[in-house]
Amino acid sequence: MSGAGNTNKKQRIDKILSHMGIGSRSDIRKQAKQGLITVNGAVVKDSGFHVDSAQDVIEVGGEPVLYREFIYLMMNKPPGVLSATEDKRDRTVLDLLKAEQALFEPFPVGRLDKDTVGLLLLTNDGKLAHELLSPRKHVPKTYEATVEGEVDAADVAAFAAGVELEDGYVTLPASLRILSRERGSRVLSYISLTITEGKFHQVKRMFVAVGKKVVFLKRVSMGDLKLDESLPQGACRELTAEELELLRRGGAEE
Repeated sequence: MSGAGNTNKKQRIDKILSHMGIGSRSDIRKQAKQGLITVNGAVVKDSGFHVDSAQDVIEVGGEPVLYREFIYLMMNKPPGVLSATEDKRDRTVLDLLKAEQALFEPFPVGRLDKDTVGLLLLTNDGKLAHELLSPRKHVPKTYEATVEGEVDAADVAAFAAGVELEDGYVTLPASLRILSRERGSRVLSYISLTITEGKFHQVKRMFVAVGKKVVFLKRVSMGDLKLDESLPQGACRELTAEELELLRRGGAEE
């Protein structure tokens, strides 16, 4: 996929308009023949006409069309939904998108387990996604969790040093904070954990390594981007310009 710096490349007008949800290619062909499409004030009846989306003024039925290549979405992922683009049995996060969001064909950046909730970024900007997921970048991700068992100072020290998982892998140092505890029929610890890598089921496996079990897990931040707590589970919205800048800054750091 071309990057943001290549937006001045000329493209067919029917491709641009279909990408923006104006209609199918055949719909746009009909609109062009009806004289409804103009470029820089001139009627264009050929739906294959090439335009520069960064420079040319495109209107359909007198309404300007502002073309953009990328979309950046923050989702508050609910439980029971897969962080995948398709699945034959279960619902995926793409099934939760509005039609106008799905048009851009975004994909989840990284993944959250099926039962994990919270911050999930979706975009069609492959370059930014690669930067955020690159192991070299060590982009921090913070989770809040409910853990069965008494998380204590020894666990905080172990996580800070790196714990050995069941397959022999030793994690990078992680920052564990104990928020509170609840003692009833079982002891529950409420914690915050920041990790700088993303191994499969990593948070759960780290607690297994110290003899405890995660019973609830929520991601609350990725780099400097924080989950909008006013966003209901299952909902998503576009990032603000400020949030996108925070995210890009995180992906650019070595």
